[in-house]
Amino acid sequence: MSAQMHSTAVPAPHAVVGHYIDGRVVAPAGARRLPVYNPALGRPVREVAMAEAADVDAAVRAAQAAQPAWGRTTALQRARVLFRFRELLTAHAKTLARTLSEEHGKTLADAEGELTRGMEVVEFACGAPQLLKGEFSEAVGTGVDSFGIRQPLGVVAGITPFNFPAMVPMWMFPVALVCGNAFILKPSERDPSMSLMLADLLRQAGLPAGVFSVIQGDKAAVDALLAHPGIAAVSFVGSTPIARYIQAEGVRHGKRVQALGGAKNHALVMPDADLDAATEAIVGAAYGSAGERCMAISVAVAVGEATADALVERLRKRVGALKVGAGDGAGVDMGPLVTGAAQARVRGCIDDGVREGATLVLDGRGLKVAGCEDGFFVGPTLFDHARPDMRIYREEIFGPVLSVVRVPDYAAALKLINSHEFANGTTVFTSSGAVAHAFTRDVEVGMVGVNVPIPVPMAFHSFGGWRASLFGDHHMHGPEGVRFYTRLKTVTQRWPEPEAVRADFAMPTMK
Repeated sequence: MSAQMHSTAVPAPHAVVGHYIDGRVVAPAGARRLPVYNPALGRPVREVAMAEAADVDAAVRAAQAAQPAWGRTTALQRARVLFRFRELLTAHAKTLARTLSEEHGKTLADAEGELTRGMEVVEFACGAPQLLKGEFSEAVGTGVDSFGIRQPLGVVAGITPFNFPAMVPMWMFPVALVCGNAFILKPSERDPSMSLMLADLLRQAGLPAGVFSVIQGDKAAVDALLAHPGIAAVSFVGSTPIARYIQAEGVRHGKRVQALGGAKNHALVMPDADLDAATEAIVGAAYGSAGERCMAISVAVAVGEATADALVERLRKRVGALKVGAGDGAGVDMGPLVTGAAQARVRGCIDDGVREGATLVLDGRGLKVAGCEDGFFVGPTLFDHARPDMRIYREEIFGPVLSVVRVPDYAAALKLINSHEFANGTTVFTSSGAVAHAFTRDVEVGMVGVNVPIPVPMAFHSFGGWRASLFGDHHMHGPEGVRFYTRLKTVTQRWPEPEAVRADFAMPTMK
C-alpha cells in the first residue's frame, strides 16, 4: 500500500476555512469572510474565505499543469487511488459525519447515510478500466478497422449545494477524476469544512497535487469559474433559477454544462396501498434532513376522500411524535434548518399556506428546543386540502412541510403530477402491478419509485430529473457521468500491405 496511506487522521475544521490549491491549503487573495454557523445553536463557529478571480485562476493553472500527466496515467492506476480514498472515507466516517452534522444540522445517522451514498459513487468509479473501454469494429472496409475511445476533457469544475456537502461532490469528482480530468470544487459557503476534509483524504490516497482543488466562495467565485477559458465543463446542483443561470453562462462561455435544479416530489397514494407502510415511508421522506433534500417528498396525492382521511389521520399521529433537536442528540429524528434565512422562508411559506386556505393539521412555526433556543428550528408541519394554485404546492419549500392534495381518481393524480413545473422524482404506493406499470410508463418525471419513498438511483445508474429540474443533456454519475466527463474520439485505421498504395480520389466505399 502507498506510503500516503499511513496518516491516521483527518484534519479538524479550520477557524477560517480557506482554499485548497496545488495540494495544500492556501491563503486567499482577498480579505472577504463569511460566518459559518452551527444551525442547532444559531451562532457562528468559524469563518470561510470568499474567493476572488485570482484564487480561481491559481486553481485552474495548478489543474492545467497537473492534468496532462494524470490523464496519461492508466485507468487502473487512477482507480487504485480511488480505492484507497474509499478506505479512508470508511475509516474516518464518524469524524466526517460529526462535521456534517455540526455545520448542516442533520442528524448523525443521516450524515453517515450521506457518506455511504457518496462512497457508492466512489465504488462505481473504481470500475474505470471497464467503464472506459471503447468499441471496436473490425473490417469496416477492406483492410480497415474502426474504434472509439473516450478521453478526458481536461479541467472541470463542480458547484455544489449546502444540503449534501459530502454526497453531491462525490456524485461528481470521483467520476471526473477517474476519467482523467482535474477537478475544481466550489462547495457551499454555508458548510464548507467537508470540502477540505475530502481534499486531504484524496491527498492521503495518493492523488497528485493540483488534480483536485477547492475554491470557497459565493457568486463571485461561481462567475469566475464560468468565465475562465481553462475550464471545459461545469456540474451544478442547486435551485432552478441558479441552474438556469449556470447553464446559460456556461454555454455562453463555450463549456459543457450539467445543472440540476429544484424539485417538488409527489407521492401518489392509491386506495389499495398499505397505508401504514406508506405513512412510514412518506414521513421519513418528507421530514428527514428537515426536508432539505432535492428528493424529499413534499406532496402526498391521495386518491379518494376515504384514502385521504385515513392517510391524514395516520400522518397526524406519526408526525406529531417526531423528536426535533440538535443533530447529535440521542433519538433525534430531525434537526434544524441550515440558516436563519432558511427558517424565515419556511415560516413564510407556512403563513401563506394558512392565508391561502389550506388546512393546517400540524404547525411547526413556534417550536423551541430546550438548550438550543437560538437554533434555526421549524417543527414538522402538515397541511391538508392543499391546492395546485397555492404557494405551498407550487414552490420548492426545502423545509419540513408536507402537503396533502386530494384527487378523485388515478387520471386526475397523473395529470396533476405531469403538470407541475418540476419533474425530479415521484413515487406511487399501490398493491396493483397494473397501476405501478402504468404509472412508471406514463408519469413525466425523471426518477420514479414504486412503494419506494425516495427513488434515488444507485451509483451505477444515473441521477436527474426532467423539465425545470435539469438543464443540460446529461444526468449525474453512473454511465451518464462517464459520458459527461469524457469526449469520444473515433479512429479509423488501415495498415497497408507492403506493396505500393495509390491515392484514391473518390469517396471511400466498401468495394
